[in-house]
Amino acid sequence: MGIINYIRRDRRQELLNIFNTFFKNSSIGGIVLIFCAIAALLIANIPQLSHLQNLLNQPAGFGIGNIKFEMTVLHWINDGLMAVFFLVVGLEIKREVLVGELSSFRQASLPIFAAVGGMVVPALIYSSFSFGTIYQNGWGIPMATDIAFALGILSLLGKRVPTSLKIFLAALAIVDDLGAIVVLAVFYPTHTIDIQLLIYAALVFALLLVFNRLNIRRPSFYIIPGIVLWFLILGSGIHATIAGVLIAMTIPGKNSINEVRFIVGCRYLLNRFSAASNHNVMVLENQEQQQVIHSLHYKLKQVHPLMLRFEHALHPWVTFIIMPVFALANAGVILNAKIFSPPFEPIIPGIFFGLLIGKPFGIFLASWLAVKLKIAELPNEIKWSQIFSVGIIAGIGFTMSIFIDNLAFTDFAIIDTGKATILGTSFLAALIGLLAIYITTKDKTTKNN
Repeated sequence: MGIINYIRRDRRQELLNIFNTFFKNSSIGGIVLIFCAIAALLIANIPQLSHLQNLLNQPAGFGIGNIKFEMTVLHWINDGLMAVFFLVVGLEIKREVLVGELSSFRQASLPIFAAVGGMVVPALIYSSFSFGTIYQNGWGIPMATDIAFALGILSLLGKRVPTSLKIFLAALAIVDDLGAIVVLAVFYPTHTIDIQLLIYAALVFALLLVFNRLNIRRPSFYIIPGIVLWFLILGSGIHATIAGVLIAMTIPGKNSINEVRFIVGCRYLLNRFSAASNHNVMVLENQEQQQVIHSLHYKLKQVHPLMLRFEHALHPWVTFIIMPVFALANAGVILNAKIFSPPFEPIIPGIFFGLLIGKPFGIFLASWLAVKLKIAELPNEIKWSQIFSVGIIAGIGFTMSIFIDNLAFTDFAIIDTGKATILGTSFLAALIGLLAIYITTKDKTTKNN
């Protein structure tokens, strides 16, 4: 019983440690994104470097016999690498639903209401400017929050920001990502839907669900069918990145052995390891100790859910390679003063006011309504002014907003105008949000001294 009580007592701290690791990685990734966005802008606007953008339109692919598969480098980034990004997003959502801030209605209600408000109000504001025009299909652009960018900005204030406020923003952004995924799948198909390929994709997805049900824990059982699923969805007309989310849903979150069996088993193996010691530093020479190490590795795999193994393995790649590459490939837009010269095209005020005004007001009003109706509860250390301030930071659209902008329009001039507005508004939201959080929080280090 002592072991069980110890485990229960440390479970909350363990979950907090997982969040802190996630927050730290996302924060650093957000800062990397800033530099990549600046680099992309420099490449696009410095004549001596602008030829580098032509590399994105170069074809790349592979062939098997008479079958050839080829796309431009830009498509490989947006449809291929970003599928891995959405896989990690799906894993984060699943983890939060199973054991995190979205694991119970009481915990999840506030960020869910806040996220819904932060999606609906910006979309309505955008539509009020563009309804009935060629720009109306971009209503999904201001709905998105860039979680890495937002957490990266929040991290600049360090311990000044309450942990519960960081968790609220992370949970809100994760729900926001889920909403963006639904919007992408339903409203932004890449071409006419191919029902036959969707049926094949559904069969592959069903196979993955069977593997999940059987709790098969070999990564290859999900990677190989997952690649097939990606190809089928790519050809079906639904955006290929949705495959990443579907794969994430099927990766098991269960462990093969419980906590007590793991602890007892490891203690037994460690005792064997100690008993087999011949006081020689070189474990390589001790066959018995090598067998114990092998058994410990097996125990770790049994207790460590495959879902977390996937997330831990992929998160650094997504944070430090995939998202920066996406930013380099998509954030480059020629800054032309004519874009922002009156009269403005409807897309400009739609995105600007949607992200900068719609996000904070939507998040604040939806949160306030949820608390007043006693559906949700405001954490003790969070103030309403901080909820509004976090809403401003949530107006940093960047990755997801640019992603939707690319899908919403076919006219490159409109796409570039959207990108320029997203970049400018996100930068402004970051500055104003940072100042607002600074004003509404207290310096804990000063207080402690």
